[in-house]
Amino acid sequence: MSKSIDIIPSYLSERRIIIEAEGLQKTVMVNSGVPQGSETLDLDGNIETGSCSKYTYLGTQIDYTGRTESEVEERILKGKKVIGCLNSVLWSKHISYEKKHTIYNSIFKSIVLYGCETWQLTSRMEQRLLALEMDFWRRSAGISRMERVANIKIREIMHVQQTIINEIEKRQLVWYGHVERMSEDRIPKKVLKWIPSESRKKGRPKATWIGGIHKAMSERNLHPGDWENRKGWQLSTGRRRTL
Repeated sequence: MSKSIDIIPSYLSERRIIIEAEGLQKTVMVNSGVPQGSETLDLDGNIETGSCSKYTYLGTQIDYTGRTESEVEERILKGKKVIGCLNSVLWSKHISYEKKHTIYNSIFKSIVLYGCETWQLTSRMEQRLLALEMDFWRRSAGISRMERVANIKIREIMHVQQTIINEIEKRQLVWYGHVERMSEDRIPKKVLKWIPSESRKKGRPKATWIGGIHKAMSERNLHPGDWENRKGWQLSTGRRRTL
């Protein structure tokens, strides 16, 4: 990321031919840490772009905070739409539980967990994701909330052993191990090891991605360096320690 906004025009000017060849038609900028303002950016002397507070890149929502709350909320909304579209299928008694598991893995999970490898999950977001998942399983089991059947019982009926949070942690650990095995000159590795020079604001520290990784590693009894064994790491990421 450029440290100065003055660098961007010259940088893009050098690559304008490539940009136009890719069919770029719309350009906006997001000021990291600053809500949408009236700033504009002059590109190559004749292209002026405005600012925005968030944008979608490769299917993932990115906003000025640099965090992932808005993206998770967007995924939850998409998940609700999926459940709504599949409502009659999920409630159907003529479709086996096995088929509903296939729907969960191939459709629901694929949409809701897209890009989850980089999510910074708070307790609130975890609860919202779990509630969304349980909505899917309750309909699949043919049991409404009015019947007051406990979530754990629903999981037993549907033979569900892992939660959606377990799956997120697994995917994040697999990605983390992949990055750790990269050479030091790779950009993902540099970003992972980068330490901000600015001091943290006062107050309770926000949930961080690496903090979630360390927690997930502890729950699976994983240690630094274990990622060097690729197959062993991938197998261990899905195994949480039983207490």
